[in-house]
Amino acid sequence: MDKILDQLSEHGFAVVDNAYPKAFIDAVRQECLQNLQRFRDAGIQNGVMQDIRSDQILWLDDSLPMAQKHIAVLNTFSEQLNQAFYLGIKHAEAHFACYETGKFYTAHRDNPHKANHRVISSVWYVHDTWQADWHGELHLQDKHDHWHFITPESNRLAFFQSDLLHEVCKTEQQRLSITAWLRDDLPETVNL
Repeated sequence: MDKILDQLSEHGFAVVDNAYPKAFIDAVRQECLQNLQRFRDAGIQNGVMQDIRSDQILWLDDSLPMAQKHIAVLNTFSEQLNQAFYLGIKHAEAHFACYETGKFYTAHRDNPHKANHRVISSVWYVHDTWQADWHGELHLQDKHDHWHFITPESNRLAFFQSDLLHEVCKTEQQRLSITAWLRDDLPETVNL
């Protein structure tokens, strides 16, 4: 935990490999795959824009109990972030994300100009395996304006400040994840 907090403080992002036991990620992946027919084209603030992002998403709710366990972990982690950085995080919102072959998300910020209540963003990769030539990296600019490629290795969990510039590079293989935001507002004010 100290290493994650140190990396967030120093660079604005942190990466955790082998975040969960294999049985748990397998169960989350299965839940994701069983619900793919419920996924919808992702949008941005002004609607669906396929030239900006082309993934499909499913917002997490109580009908997805395995994924909710990940949210519970993020909420517990938020308490530690609040103690370390006084962020005032109150809850997490999240969705499954599916990037099929050829899909991408152009460079953006999850909280541009502090325009919303997203404080820390996270991506947990739940697909089974990944090869470097499948691309689909998270391309992230740290708080010192240096760029990093984070390969979407299975069971890798990345955290980063929501105001950092980032993109999802075009993938050559189905890429599954849970994207979450740790927010400093109350859940009933969230507009999904």
